[in-house]
Parts: sequence; C-alpha cells; structure tokens
Amino acid sequence: MSRTVADLLVTRLIDWGVEAIFGLPGDGVNGIFEALRTHQDKIRFIQVRHEEAAAFAACGYAKYTGRLGVCVATSGPGGIHLLNGLYDAKCDGQPVLAITGHTFHDLIGTHYQQDVDLDKLFMDVAAYNERVMGPAHVQNVVDEAIKTALSRRTVAHITIPKDVQEWTNSDAERSASNIPQHSGDIYAPACPLPPAELLQQAAALIDEGSKVAILAGRGCLNARSELIQLAERVGGVIIKPLLGKAVVPDDSPFTTGGIGLLGTAPSQDVMKHCDTLVMLGTSFPYLEFYPKPGDARTVQVDIDPARIGLRHPADVGLVGDCRDVLRELLPLVREKNDRSFLNDAQNNMRDWNELLKIRGTRTDTPMKPQVVVYELNKLLRNDAIVSADSGTIATWAARYIQIRDGMQFSLSGTLATMANSLPYSLGAAIAYPQRQIISIVGDGGFTMLMGEVATLVKYQLPVKVIVFKNNVLGMIKWEQIVLEGNPQFGVELQPIDFAAYAKACGAGGFTIEDPATAPAILREALEYDGPAVVQAVIDPYEPPLPGNVTVKQAVKFGEALLRGQKDRWDIIKTVAEDKIREVI
Repeated sequence: MSRTVADLLVTRLIDWGVEAIFGLPGDGVNGIFEALRTHQDKIRFIQVRHEEAAAFAACGYAKYTGRLGVCVATSGPGGIHLLNGLYDAKCDGQPVLAITGHTFHDLIGTHYQQDVDLDKLFMDVAAYNERVMGPAHVQNVVDEAIKTALSRRTVAHITIPKDVQEWTNSDAERSASNIPQHSGDIYAPACPLPPAELLQQAAALIDEGSKVAILAGRGCLNARSELIQLAERVGGVIIKPLLGKAVVPDDSPFTTGGIGLLGTAPSQDVMKHCDTLVMLGTSFPYLEFYPKPGDARTVQVDIDPARIGLRHPADVGLVGDCRDVLRELLPLVREKNDRSFLNDAQNNMRDWNELLKIRGTRTDTPMKPQVVVYELNKLLRNDAIVSADSGTIATWAARYIQIRDGMQFSLSGTLATMANSLPYSLGAAIAYPQRQIISIVGDGGFTMLMGEVATLVKYQLPVKVIVFKNNVLGMIKWEQIVLEGNPQFGVELQPIDFAAYAKACGAGGFTIEDPATAPAILREALEYDGPAVVQAVIDPYEPPLPGNVTVKQAVKFGEALLRGQKDRWDIIKTVAEDKIREVI
C-alpha cells in the first residue's frame, strides 16, 4: 500500500513515542494535517490560536516532561510565528522539533505566495535544519532531527514543500545508497564521567574551603538527593537560579533561595562572602552576582564542556550529568564540622522570610502584588506545576512561590521573553491532565497570547491563570527608572477587563481588588471546574526592588524622580512605606 510523505512523517513521530503535537493548520501543511487526522488515535493534535503559542507549549512540554516537544506550522507566516518560542527552547536547552510547510517544490525561489525560505530563516535557531526531498528521505531526516534535538537539548527543524507532502513512496526511485530501514528510531544518551584525577582535584578544592556556596541550576533538577548530601557534608549553602528553583524545596535548611535582581538578600550575601563556589548545571547569565574573579575558588559541573568557565573562572571543570558526577564526587569529599557559614545564612534567611511575610500580609489598598502570590502559595498542591511570565511578575513568583516536594516551576530563563507562561501551562496540562497547573502572568504578557484561554476551554484543561493587572509594563517601567535614571515612557497599557474576557471565552472569570478577599477568591478560582482567569488588580507603584539595593541603583532612582517622573510622589510614598515596614 502506498503511503504519502506526510503519512511517513507522522508514523515515524509515533514510532519515536511522540504523543502530542501543538500547532495551527494552513494550506502549506494540509498534507500533514490529513496524516494527523488519519492517525489521531495514536498522536494528539492540539490546536492553538497562534503559532508562537505552539512553540512555547512544545517548550513547556519538554521542560516539564523531559521528553521531546513538537510543534507544527504552515509555510511562510506560520513558520515565522514559531521563532520566538523556538528561541526560548534553544536558550533554555530544551529538545523541540518544529515542522513547517513550504510552497510548491518547483516554485521555491520564484517569489510565489508565502515563499519564505524557511531553511535559511531557521539556520540560527535550529541545530538541525533540513528540507524533505521525497518519500525515501523522510525517515532519515526525522530520525536525525529528533536525535539532534534530544542529544544537544535544542531545536531541530524539518520543512516539507506542500506538494511533496502528498507524494507517495511509489512516486520516486530510492537512490541505491539509501538502504531501506537503515536509520533507527533510537536515542542513546551520553553519560560521560570525569576522570578520577579531576574528581580528586575537585574534592580537594572543596575540602580546603570553609565557606561553600552551591549554585544549583536546571541541570541539577534530577539530583536533589545528591545535592542535599553535598550541602550537608560541607555545610554549604544552596543558591537557586530561577530555572533551578525546584532543585530543592524552599523549606530546606540548606537553601537561601534565588539569586539576581529577583533573588534574596541572603543569597547575595552568600555569593559575596564565600571562598568556594560549586556550580552545578547552571549558566546563570548575570555576571555581577557571582563572586569577583579571584575571590572564590570554583568547581563547575556541566553536561556541555563549552559551558565550563563561561560565566565564572573555573579552577576545576567536571563534564557530565550532575547526578552522575555528584555520585562519583561525594565519597571523595570530607565532612566539615564548621557550620558557621551555613548558620549565618540560615539566620539571614529567617529574617528575609519574615520580611516577605510582612509584605505579603499587608491590608492596604491598592492591593500589593505580594499579597496575591503569598495567598496563592498557601493554596498550591504538592503536585502543582507553576509557570511564570517575564517582568515584575517573575520577581513575585520567585520570592513567594515556595517549592514543595513534587512541585515543578519554570519560566523563560535566558531569553526572558514575555507571553510564555500561559502556553507553558497549556503544554503542562496536556502532559499531566490530573495535576494542578498554574500560570502567573502580568497584564502585558497575558494580552500578547490571551487567545489561548479559548484553547484551554476547547480542550477543557483546568489551568488557572493569575493575571496581575496594573495597566503598565511594570518591569520596563522600573528598569527605565532604577537602571537608566529616566522617567517612564511608552509603558502605560489600556485597561482590559480580563475576568469578562475569560467568561466570553467560556472560562471562569474572577476579580480581586481587596486584599481581604484574596484568600477566598483564589480558593474559589482554584476549585473551579475547568479553566479560569483571576485578574488581581494591584498597586502600580509597588517596585520589585532587588534583595540588596546598590548605591548606583539608588542614585538612578533619584535621578528619574528629579527629571520628571510623573507619579514620583506616589512612588516615593510607596517606597518609604516599604522601608518603614521593614523595621517596624
């Protein structure tokens, strides 16, 4: 029986264990969609409202499952729309396969309709990027694309001209060198281990230190037990970049939480005063938050040898999976009796958590954003998957969502793009329909892809979307003021009633304005049978201040107010109240 190129493509995806594919139909992929229709008992197509959301959903699916995420889009504009979500996957090291259509094979390069050269367009984002030339080419290309995406933890792209999709395996002769079935649907992960000499050097370096900081990123998500053993053995303090927020529970006595502008003051103190730094599976990009070169000796563990020494000088580099490397390293590391560095960090963390509680329980109006996340955190289940968007919302999620055993958390890390949170949650809900799925997003990021609420309704995915509404692009506003010393400009947003919008889509819609009602409304929304949107109307003058404010930031802040920041008195009042409450 003859099979089309599209049939061969879809059946090969099924052979690889692909269960879901996110996308939007179009005439450039009609052949592929016919194959998806006839194989829908084995592979599920999830229709989104924007191709960018398809790529984000595939990335979120990959992040939360550890499996391949797959998205599909039509030729020309459809393929273009995928790019932002695919760059998110590339930057955060997630395996995603993008499949696009192309115009007719014999009209490519002739200025025909939607004739965008997707092969060239995807050259930077995709580690593997290939056009399917006919039926005998499909299996080879699909296998190579998937193996590349998985092995390099990155994006692969396949494009197929629309007429080629309908060619059958009897339409073209197979070349003599292309032996049938020579390509296998198997991925063998590489599990390198460092040589014994380097492991001994790393252990000796750690043994010689008295103030050990452990920076544990997303590469350590599967190594919780080994990570805690290391911290316990050396009296070390675990600091978590945001992509590694779920590496250990936030109530662990060994962690001071996040790092960076969104992190905690105790973490910044630990990084400033440590004499030994152990970097585990992280490429945290903000260099100013590392110890100054020469202040701390460093052991770095990473699966990618090209990342060793990328952010901070490494005295010893160990290449391999963090869990495997730690299992080899732990028996070589001596136990430290001096716990003073850890004890100081624990004391500082108690003070920090008390400050968060003070800010999270404020009753004044307009409602503080901290109140919403503080109350939401108490209602999260231990199996919750929380996705945060970019902007000020990432600050509140980073500080107030307390990871418990079994929870997962992510956001757009290195790309730090807006609009990722809702489609991430869509991907998570497809993978784990029985778990509690939460999207935390600002009004700016939500409006970019809010059509995906209709997608949640269509597939009855019980995702709860918490929209922080302050009618301003908050992070950009504060960056203009605090980092640049400029008055805000171009950041005001036209207000939208998001609860009414959610109801118009067929979802639940809720509004919180009074902090006293926040616990009850959040509980009602989380218990709602189906997808729901909560618009939390918050104070636009509440700044997401860093854990420790530098003199330079304070000076820039003052400059912006003096240069004509229009709401400067409201801002000054808010900041003054925040500082006063810290010492009451």
